Amino acid sequence: MKKKIYFLLLIVATAFSVKAQEQKKEEVCYNPNLVKDTSKKSIKSIAFAVINGDSVKINYHSPGVRKRVIWGGLVPYDEVWVTGAHDATTIEISKPFVAGGNEIPAGKYAFFTIPGKNEWTVIINKQWKQHLATEYDEKEDLVRIKVKPQKNNHTEKLQYYIEPVKG
Repeated sequence: MKKKIYFLLLIVATAFSVKAQEQKKEEVCYNPNLVKDTSKKSIKSIAFAVINGDSVKINYHSPGVRKRVIWGGLVPYDEVWVTGAHDATTIEISKPFVAGGNEIPAGKYAFFTIPGKNEWTVIINKQWKQHLATEYDEKEDLVRIKVKPQKNNHTEKLQYYIEPVKG
C-alpha cells in the first residue's frame, strides 16, 4: 500500500501569518516577519518540513500588509489568487499524498486560493510555473478544497506553516 502524507496548510484570514520544522542546509528558510524589509517588495520565502520521512516544501513570495486593506481590497474576494506575490506559490512533495480525499502523485504543483468572506477554496494545480494567476487554468486543477478561514493575530508578512495533522 502506498504511504500517504497528510498535511495541513494553515491559511490565516486576518493579515498574513512558516514555521519551518526542519530545514535543509542548502536551502534558506526563515520567518519573513523577522526580516527588516525597507524595500517594500515581497520577500522570497520557503517553508520546509519533513513529516514521517517525507519532505514538504512551499516556495512563495511573502507580500506585506503595509497599512493596506488585504481581504476584499488588494486581494479581491471570489477571485483566484496566487496565494503570495509574483510567481505562483508552489508546493513540492517527495511522495504521493492525499489532499481533500484525492491522492496526488509526488511532484511540484501550484498552490492557489480563492478567498471569500466566509469560505476559501484551496487549489492544487498541475502548472506550477506561472506568474500571478494570469495563466491559471481550472482544467489543470488536481483538487479544490473548501476551508473556513480562522482569525489569527496580525503579522505584517504572509507566512506559511507546515504541520503534521495530529490524531
